[in-house]
Amino acid sequence: MIYTITLNPSIDYIVEVDELKLGGLNRMNRDLKLPGGKGINVSRILNQLGADNTAIGFLGGFTGRFINDKLQEDYIRTDFVTIADDTRINIKLKHGEETEINGLGPAISAEEAEQLLHKLSSLEKGDIVILSGSVPPSLGTDFYDRLIKVCKQTGAEFVIDTTGPALMEALEHAPLLVKPNHHELAELFGVTIDTREELVLYGRKLLEAGAKHVLISMAGEGALFITKAEVHHANVPKGTVKNSVGAGDSMIGGFVGTYVQSGDLLEAFRTGVASGSATAFSDDLATRELIDELRNQVAITTI
Repeated sequence: MIYTITLNPSIDYIVEVDELKLGGLNRMNRDLKLPGGKGINVSRILNQLGADNTAIGFLGGFTGRFINDKLQEDYIRTDFVTIADDTRINIKLKHGEETEINGLGPAISAEEAEQLLHKLSSLEKGDIVILSGSVPPSLGTDFYDRLIKVCKQTGAEFVIDTTGPALMEALEHAPLLVKPNHHELAELFGVTIDTREELVLYGRKLLEAGAKHVLISMAGEGALFITKAEVHHANVPKGTVKNSVGAGDSMIGGFVGTYVQSGDLLEAFRTGVASGSATAFSDDLATRELIDELRNQVAITTI
């Protein structure tokens, strides 16, 4: 079973206006309300690919009920901890460029946090837990570490998609996969990266620190997949970019879902790239139809 953990979900409220007048009245052309949060995005992609998964994390208030209802409408299994505080709303304002206004995370009590840790105690060997996104300040800076320790105690594998100290501290626990983009990788090591060779160099440093596999997204330059034995490059399929939200989450969902179903790392890489591109070319997250269409355009070469 695949479990996605979203500690700080949101309703993503997408608003489109022709022109933004600060200090004046603006009328929207259209709006869209979607369940948001990186782990939730991964669950939605896994669902498109037919990969069995459960979305867990914290949900509260009318906003939390909206998210849970939407996921269940799409037949996504959920097992969230209900919290007293309201789940946040993030605004994605589209007016030529996209402006994001992210809500504050809810206050989560120690008792609510323990409920989530208790849920994970039933994990089994062979399960994969995907940890992604921000951590509400009330949980403290070590909460990912606490989750990872539960995974290790039960024998479950974990994937982590975060940045900074939380990622670096997770490496010693041997994550199945880490997925920084090229900018995040440079920030991790406090360097400027200008070439593919430098990306490989610093990607290998993540392997040396404990990661089992490294996936580096490079926007229009494609992606790199680095294992202890090989380095592979994938091109980006052709299409018009419409959406900057969820492409990285889609890449993880495509990779993990295909890996669990087939055991083939390169096919997982191919589907991950196709899934990320399909989301970038869509108003919402990718559909199975578009992922399948783009998969045939992804060529993988060994460096």
